[in-house]
Amino acid sequence: MIPSRSIHDTIAFDRPAGLPRRRLLTIAVALACLGVLALAVDLDVARWCKAGHIPKEIMRFLNFSEVFGHGIGVATILLAAAVLDPTLVGRRAVPRFGSLPFSRDLGWMVVTAFAGGLMATLIKATLVDRVRPRAADLAAAVSSLATFGDSLAANIASHSDINSFPSGHAATAAGLAAALAWKYPRGTWFFVALAAAAAAQRVASLAHYPSDVLMGAAVGLLSAAFLLGTKSTYATQDGAPSDALLNKVR
Repeated sequence: MIPSRSIHDTIAFDRPAGLPRRRLLTIAVALACLGVLALAVDLDVARWCKAGHIPKEIMRFLNFSEVFGHGIGVATILLAAAVLDPTLVGRRAVPRFGSLPFSRDLGWMVVTAFAGGLMATLIKATLVDRVRPRAADLAAAVSSLATFGDSLAANIASHSDINSFPSGHAATAAGLAAALAWKYPRGTWFFVALAAAAAAQRVASLAHYPSDVLMGAAVGLLSAAFLLGTKSTYATQDGAPSDALLNKVR
């Protein structure tokens, strides 16, 4: 006879550990280093993609995966998590804020998912100009460093065409992957794969160079390290099971 699980057993089963800050920082630094090294192959990869060598079915999958790094897609994914996971919704008592209709876990997930993208957008909007592959005269470029600035601009449709570095999509995808892995550690590698596919789509669609997406992902994980690195996520709020979880177990 198999003993039935109690409420407390269920709570313990649904309580994953938080992501350590050191691990996130290490991965972020590694990605930044790879981003510097990728400058050596930026032009070759961009020219190869521009020549249309990517098979259509792979490109179709990559285009679909862009939602993992796009603001609307990220919001939809987090909304789906809130609908499916009863520990993310329901009124909670939050210090200094009173009662909120969602848990702190959901709040941190939302902030983490978008913080990296906002930081990357701020960097490229105010500090760095780089012509996107789709708007650059790649044949005239002698090195990837020449893509910084607007000297290689050949087809500028908007100011966004000189905002290639770093990738906001990659930063957002990395932040979302970190947030989901923090809450649902069993799916970590799946989330990483989706973030990698979203970053690859930005390169394949000539929106970014490889160094852009690597640096963007580093920014996203750097943000996640400071937002989530010292926090743990729980299926309960303040040590007590939520009403939704109690109803679910009953």
